[in-house]
Amino acid sequence: MSTKFSADSGKATKPVSQIPAAVVRDEDSLPPVPGSQASGEPVITDAQRNRKEAPAETSSKGMKVLGYIALVLTVLMILVPLYFIVITSFKTYQDVYSDPISFWPEPIVPENYARVWETSGFPQYLRNSIGITLILTVIEVVLGVLSAYAFAFLRFPGRNLLFLLVIAALMVPNQITIISNYSLAASLGWRDTWTGVIVPLAGVAFGCFLMRNHFQSLPVEILEAAEMDGAGFFAKLFKVVLPMSWPTLSAFLLITVVNEWNQYLWPFLITDTPAAATLPVGLTRLQDAEGLTNWAPVMAGTVLTTLPMIIVFLFLQKQMIKGLTAGAVKG
Repeated sequence: MSTKFSADSGKATKPVSQIPAAVVRDEDSLPPVPGSQASGEPVITDAQRNRKEAPAETSSKGMKVLGYIALVLTVLMILVPLYFIVITSFKTYQDVYSDPISFWPEPIVPENYARVWETSGFPQYLRNSIGITLILTVIEVVLGVLSAYAFAFLRFPGRNLLFLLVIAALMVPNQITIISNYSLAASLGWRDTWTGVIVPLAGVAFGCFLMRNHFQSLPVEILEAAEMDGAGFFAKLFKVVLPMSWPTLSAFLLITVVNEWNQYLWPFLITDTPAAATLPVGLTRLQDAEGLTNWAPVMAGTVLTTLPMIIVFLFLQKQMIKGLTAGAVKG
């Protein structure tokens, strides 16, 4: 049997017949490629793949279109009533009834705003609303943050049970306790006073629930590092926790301001004169003064009542959205 020499090295090599069978491999011994004819699987061409992906893309575009349509309809449902409130506030008494759905008043009557401001006690209602809202906001934010901080980071017996009571308080509508609150406030001589309006409304359940959930989403390592640096209970709160919680705190602050500004039922029941009545109550009395007929001044008062909250929301809307979504992801 002859021996073959390698052209590159000049060394003798064994004939192919003497090479072990395990070393010899040909194309037939390799596993078939998936999707090839040899594998027995159907071959998917690029055209077929594109046809399969096309329905998914079409469905995605259809959902986007439906989402935009729903968004536009929602915006219209909110803006159209506001627009007609503003337009009606500039109409005359006759135009309110003769042409109620006109998109632009002719003539424009700005005197309705002056009439509301000068003759309805509006400045007094405005002062009451600003003062009561500020006091309630401070009470609810301070107590809500402190109680949430305690529930999140302190360990004491009955902590979970107390927090369940806080959640239960959120589920009880204010209307259920309004009779008992009224009897207590009247017996204490709080009728027609700021104290009678403020104390029953100073609940902290929502703020405690919101801030506690956010505090628990903060990284524990940062608080441990603050403790190693010698930070105490309140130092951690004001120097570490609150600076990291500004978006959620802003959302809590804005929700509290809007909620207390719009309080109507309790101030309406507990007040008899403009001495402690708020703007929503003042609007009701303005309707009574106008005999429930002249809606132009009433709409002017509504615009003046709504405008401060719209301005506040425009300035803090980004912080509110960040705050409401900050606790969605932990870490």
